[in-house]
Amino acid sequence: MAPRPLHLGWFTNFAVDEWTKPFTGGGGDPWDGGFYIDMAKAMERACFDYIMLEDTLMISEAYGGSNAVYLKHNIMGPKADPSPMAALIGANTTHLGVVATFSTMAYPPFMLARLCSTLDSICKGRFGWNIVTTGEDLAAENFGMDKLPPRQERYDMADEYVELVKQLWGSWEADAVVRDRATGTYADASKVRPIHFEGKYFKSRGPLNCVPSPQQRPAFVQAGGSPRGRQFAAMTADSIIAPSMGVAGLKAYRDDVRARAQAGGRDPDEIKVLFVVAPILGETEEEAKAKAARIIEAPDYCEKALAMIAAITDIDFSKFDLDAPLPHLTTNGEQGSLDAFQQAGSGKTLRQLCADQLSRGLDGLIGTPDQVAERMGEVMAEVGGDGFLITRPFTANISRQYITDICEGLVPALQRRGLARTSYTEGATLRQMLREF
Repeated sequence: MAPRPLHLGWFTNFAVDEWTKPFTGGGGDPWDGGFYIDMAKAMERACFDYIMLEDTLMISEAYGGSNAVYLKHNIMGPKADPSPMAALIGANTTHLGVVATFSTMAYPPFMLARLCSTLDSICKGRFGWNIVTTGEDLAAENFGMDKLPPRQERYDMADEYVELVKQLWGSWEADAVVRDRATGTYADASKVRPIHFEGKYFKSRGPLNCVPSPQQRPAFVQAGGSPRGRQFAAMTADSIIAPSMGVAGLKAYRDDVRARAQAGGRDPDEIKVLFVVAPILGETEEEAKAKAARIIEAPDYCEKALAMIAAITDIDFSKFDLDAPLPHLTTNGEQGSLDAFQQAGSGKTLRQLCADQLSRGLDGLIGTPDQVAERMGEVMAEVGGDGFLITRPFTANISRQYITDICEGLVPALQRRGLARTSYTEGATLRQMLREF
């Protein structure tokens, strides 16, 4: 039986590109967007499903109680707003899906619905919204709050928020714009209605004041790690961002999400679970391993790794001994990311946990393009689907060299095995692309 192609995305952010290594091309100043437009074009040539622009809304002080480490190493900041970058990518590509991250904490629902609809029109039906609830109290303070609500309540709020924006997107019928020259009528008023939404957390009259976009609503992307997060993702998302771990853990995660979706009345096949991985490639296995060693043996590797984990969990890992096991930890931040990192019960030291992050939790992804492609196919055959989200190796910045390794090395190796699409369906929206296989 011929293998089923994998869905491929790329998890990145509008942030600093590589600027410290020998091959940087004058990096570190990507703020006009040109670097990411070039990246998106390379991805489109490789027939990726989508580029995902992650975002956060603060400069962290979680590690060591200061922003010094974060600014020194450009960790979790600076970051630029993903919405204009999404528009630029959409205007400079033809087929690639474009997903941007917007927080239900930071955007009033009407503003979010209008922004996403506008971006979907600019992207000609290829836009997606990465739904986040925000997990950092510093971000809440930037928006006039003392701290975030508890994680469970944030998901309750997100359920209501999504329902509201879906109603706003439905406030114009798909054929409301008639452009009747004979009567001088642009839109049929009988097909544009207020929604008069009033819930526990949000209230909006509607209707939207922009036309329906090609998808009517954007594709929904979401990262659900905790049980409550998985439930939200299972009932909401078209594509789920999932942390990598051992193969058994990947299968258990996907099976759990699909079971939750089916129990909630959804077709599980409508949801594509993409696991975040960071392949490291070389012309030989030895060359790839040497690349990995240069990253992990750098004197600041553990500091960078722990600062990154601290930023999304609001836990100060500088307080723990690198050469002792971690105590079991919980957080009001991203519990799923914390669980994937701490590997409770493994007995590993904090230093070993840092080392495990290099390839984002899944082994076998350091080698030649053919070796890594073979491993990715084996993993997905055992897991059952659906694909992978490529991201940069842990603590490294994104570089043109890494983009080339993936788009002109790994993806062709996948394509030769029938594991990646080799062309796009003309005119497909992002939601349609996700459901093609």
